[in-house]
Amino acid sequence: MTAPTPGPPPASDTPPTTPPTLLVLDTDPLPRLGRLTGRARVEHADESTLADRLPYADVLLVWDFTSHAVRHAWPGEGPRPRWVHTASAGVDHLMCPELTASDTVVTNARGVFDQPIAEYVAALVLAMAKDLPRTLELQRAREWRHREGQRVAGTRACVVGSGPIGRTIARTLKALDVTTALVGRTPRTGIHGPDDLDRLIARADWVIAAAPLTEQTHGMFDARRFGVMQPSARFINVGRGQLVVEDALAEALAKRWIAGAALDVFEHEPLTADSPLWGLPGLIVSPHMSGDTIGWRDELGRQFVELYERWEAGRPLLNVVDKQRGYVPGR
Repeated sequence: MTAPTPGPPPASDTPPTTPPTLLVLDTDPLPRLGRLTGRARVEHADESTLADRLPYADVLLVWDFTSHAVRHAWPGEGPRPRWVHTASAGVDHLMCPELTASDTVVTNARGVFDQPIAEYVAALVLAMAKDLPRTLELQRAREWRHREGQRVAGTRACVVGSGPIGRTIARTLKALDVTTALVGRTPRTGIHGPDDLDRLIARADWVIAAAPLTEQTHGMFDARRFGVMQPSARFINVGRGQLVVEDALAEALAKRWIAGAALDVFEHEPLTADSPLWGLPGLIVSPHMSGDTIGWRDELGRQFVELYERWEAGRPLLNVVDKQRGYVPGR
């Protein structure tokens, strides 16, 4: 999506004496911004200094996308950056009423994580169908126990979330000959609406959550929804942890309402060592890594630099978030 961009003042015969100030909410390793040398005055902040430095920034890069510092710092006094970019697909960690109501443009890292997450979901589907976690356990125990796996081709999947990640998951599963239904915020060609969700998950072998976190999606997978699923179904969440009522999932697994689940995102991260989720039967736990492949940080840095160059030139920005909806609108 493109939108008018609140970029720097138009060029004149007398160039500005100082470049725009780019404030980076840091985490290690730092982004590689060498291409912006001389074109941006790069400053750095952490959670303790962000509020003081926001009024002096033209652009904010939220490199530490696990932090909620922007949400807390934004309502303060003074000017605010004209553009905020987060190096993540989700934006719920930074949105607050004051930012939503402002003229500041918000962009995200749409496009970077689509294929890696889709591959990760496909790997989970295959691993659970072929009982690979149990195979590894038996290998460590040096125990030879023949079992039968499930055929993936011909099964049904319901992917909840019709953005680029959800659509890429659907395409990848179709390549495995999985019949896939996609559910989005509004029904349109090739995409079901929320009213179809219960009917679709009741028939699905695989229910995959890839939706953004909004008021409508918060806690959408609760005891009722897990009760709708068939006993042979498996649930996968690669969206946001708050989409799932974790106690309800724990009950569904313990009582075998569903056959298994895999969570890559959680309500509170990192998952503490004493969390009961670690020991739930049939649950695969991974540490929010489904979209993280070798070189992913460099790709995020390149994406931001390309966006900055568009902003610098006064061209419309890509990946503009609808701040009311909480995601980048798409087809």
